[in-house]
Amino acid sequence: MYYTYVLQSDKDKHFYTGFTKNLKLRFDQHNKGAVESTKDRRPFELIYYEACLDQDDAARREKYLKTYHGKMFLKRRLKSYLTG
Repeated sequence: MYYTYVLQSDKDKHFYTGFTKNLKLRFDQHNKGAVESTKDRRPFELIYYEACLDQDDAARREKYLKTYHGKMFLKRRLKSYLTG
């Protein structure tokens, strides 16, 4: 099982989207500063994730969520979380 996930930085409120095989480990790596692209934006909250059957599906989903339509999907899906 692979996971596509979205993190929100507590520091700047921006999102980070990625995919991984081990969601807990990857989340810990982001918050410990072990991921170069996010180390200056810590701490993070895990605000969304999806389980995928294989790596190709997870990578495709990550790519979609980074598009305009994917961001609109997340905005609708997380509307109560983001406004509440």
